[in-house]
Amino acid sequence: MAETEHPQIYLITPPEFDLSTFPQTLAGVLDSAEVACIRLALSTRDEDRILRAADAVRDVAHQYDIALVLDTHVVLAQRLGLDGVHLLDGARSVRWARKELGDDAIVGAYCAQSRHEGMAAGESGADYISFGPVGPTALGDGAVVDPELFKWWSEVIELPCVAEGALGEEQIASLSSVTDFFAFGAEIWESDNPGEALARLTRAITG
Repeated sequence: MAETEHPQIYLITPPEFDLSTFPQTLAGVLDSAEVACIRLALSTRDEDRILRAADAVRDVAHQYDIALVLDTHVVLAQRLGLDGVHLLDGARSVRWARKELGDDAIVGAYCAQSRHEGMAAGESGADYISFGPVGPTALGDGAVVDPELFKWWSEVIELPCVAEGALGEEQIASLSSVTDFFAFGAEIWESDNPGEALARLTRAITG
């Protein structure tokens, strides 16, 4: 994940999708904007469904030369030969995931709104830290990230950070100078035209 002048786009898959149609939809989205990384984030715990979805998404990701990481499932990410894993428990599993997947794998950690957890995850070997949600959402306890966290992180910590969760154009514009990646999921998939939705949000990044 190379640094660029503007934040890069990090795409999160829907929690459920139709394997017969989603790869084509995803390809259309990838045609609409440059994407740095895709996270496979399914709500199911069924290993067979995860494996089949990963195969389908990986085929598209590799066509576009985009890294693919898997939510939570370190062992499955390893078995599938994916580019890495995105952990949802802050710093707790980072060291173990790094040991299992090796130095070349991407290990990301979602640290909610916690600066301390983000620093601990970085010290444990994470490649990036994700903070969120940025905007109000029905998920979780309703807490949102203080924008000052991103400002502080960008000034003090070299490790890349990702802003995610209920991102609107106004928030994107205000955070573009202090985050390395914007992670878009529901923001585009809930639209009738995901590619168009991503292009609109991308314009907010570049101003």
